[in-house]
Amino acid sequence: MTSALIDTSERLREVLNRLSSKSVEDYYNPYQMFEWPQALPERAWWMSPELTTTYDTEVARELSEEQLYRLSKYESLNFYSLNVHGIRELLIEVTRRIHTVEFATPSEFFHHFIGEENEHMWFFAQFCLRYGGKLYKQPRGGAETIPPSDAASLLVFARILIFEELVDHFNAKMALDDRLDVTIRKINQIHHQDESRHIAFGRELVRLLFDGFRERATPEELAQVADYLSRYLTYSFESLYNPQVYKDAGIPNPLEVRRRLLDDPRRAEFEAQVFRKTNSFLTRHGLVAVGAAGTGAVR
Repeated sequence: MTSALIDTSERLREVLNRLSSKSVEDYYNPYQMFEWPQALPERAWWMSPELTTTYDTEVARELSEEQLYRLSKYESLNFYSLNVHGIRELLIEVTRRIHTVEFATPSEFFHHFIGEENEHMWFFAQFCLRYGGKLYKQPRGGAETIPPSDAASLLVFARILIFEELVDHFNAKMALDDRLDVTIRKINQIHHQDESRHIAFGRELVRLLFDGFRERATPEELAQVADYLSRYLTYSFESLYNPQVYKDAGIPNPLEVRRRLLDDPRRAEFEAQVFRKTNSFLTRHGLVAVGAAGTGAVR
């Protein structure tokens, strides 16, 4: 049933043709595009301050300007590390589905998608290793066993979409922030350019997969999917709040700092900003209930 919906969707074919052509037109060689400086300025913003987890909180008001600059460095390294881990997972899942019967129609675009995401993973890892000397570990949780139904592919591509929309919110803002070093602006600009295509494809595919699932799902299964996606939104957002980042930045009691930041009133506002478009899409198409997105982390 789902395969038939994908194969007969004229709208999806139009999207795939347009995005595949755009991928060819926008193709670049990342191994030649970037000029990696030996070092980046330490006393400077490495992430737009408004995107840091401490912005406009009581914790931030307790820190010096020097500490805030340092924190932005490690928050940026955590953000790019999350990109590496997220891309690795999506590459595994998409590769499992390329040139299968169910996903025959989008398989040509999958080749562009896989190639671009592999290159993204490379330049994000390069940034972390060159300027931080490490990748932060992937946070626990968030990809546990899928609810017992035939929603596997739906939830895989919904997770990919959530991840890409979170990342793109940051990319779009940092690409234009002249307070950031040109190297930081460039990797965000390039990623935003590609992710805009991936998000357009992901929204169309998730919509079709959910239409197919909804036709045969029980109310209980629909509720399972909605609950899973709501918790996955929260998990994805809370992965930005890494206590190891606060420790590396020299801030005492990093676990307590994380708890305070998650409890701070600014957290809800920040999460709503990051997932404004995502929540609108998910609720408009019935994947989550209005007001239910991001109510608890997937553990």
